[in-house]
Order: sequence, then C-alpha cells, then structure tokens
Amino acid sequence: MQTLEQANNGAADLYWLAFLLTGSPEPSIDVTLEALDSEEAATSFFSTWMLAWSRRVVIAKALSAIREELAVSARRTATRDGKKADLPPRNWALGRDTTKGQVERALLAIDVFPRCALLLLLFEGISLEDAAILLNADRDLVRKAQMIGVQALTRNLARMQGGWTPTAIRPCIFRGRTRHA
Repeated sequence: MQTLEQANNGAADLYWLAFLLTGSPEPSIDVTLEALDSEEAATSFFSTWMLAWSRRVVIAKALSAIREELAVSARRTATRDGKKADLPPRNWALGRDTTKGQVERALLAIDVFPRCALLLLLFEGISLEDAAILLNADRDLVRKAQMIGVQALTRNLARMQGGWTPTAIRPCIFRGRTRHA
C-alpha cells in the first residue's frame, strides 16, 4: 500500500512539474503519462533512479510542447531592461501558511521563459549550462530570466499575502513626454 501511495505522489509531482513548465493541463497530462510509461519497468532497486530520469523526461517533453511560446517569451525577456524591480522590503518573509496553490498561482503569473528558467535552475537544481541547452538560449539570457523570475515570484507572493503593494505608477513629465516613474 505504501508503494502505491509513493507512486501516486510521484505521478502527482511529475504532473505538477509539467504543469508549471507548460502552464497548461492538456500537454502536462500527456507528458506525465509518457514519462510514467517509461518508469513502469523499474524495479524497486531502480525506482529512485527512474524517478529522477522521469523528471528529466517530463522537463524535456514539457519544454518541447511549448517550444514556440518559449521562443517568443525568450525574445521578450531579451529586450527587457535590467533595472531592479519594485520588491517588498527586506524584512518581508513568506508566510508559513502559504499553500501549494498560492505558489502555483504566483509561478503561473510569470512569463513562460523566466518561469521555466526559475523552475529549472532553482527548483530543479539544473546547472546553468544544462538549462541553457534545454531552453535553447545563451547562458546570459537564462541568468537574466532567472533574475526576472525570482523578482516576479517574490512580488506575486508578497501581493497574495497582503500587506504589500508595489509603489503606484505615477505619470511624470520628461522633456515634454509623459512617462511612468
């Protein structure tokens, strides 16, 4: 019974990873089922190794399923400036009552390329070189996307927990043109 429960938890974790990468339930189900098909042949001796392999299969297939969207998002990321984002104060901390659903919503609100870079580098612990290969991008762009993703995740979670809102965007006049400060 314990083995069945572990298998169900492993499948749920693989699905959640695919869903966070793709942002869509349909390809996530397909990707997870394909990864689990390759895991069925595993004996208990190889189960840990196969689970790690399944995570890699899910990552590769999920990224392949959104390749076009990922490329468009990578171009948007490349054109973003590197200015510091409006972040909560340094003493802000993630609440202990934060749910998996809140983390999911905060992650899915991030543009796809920075979200995938964040998930691969920080959540999955994949090296920068491997993440760049998986994302079909150069290392500097992946590093920039990770920074953007971390900032966006922090802002999103801080807003969800209340008590913090980014400073208001206020119009100002700059050499005869209106811009946002």
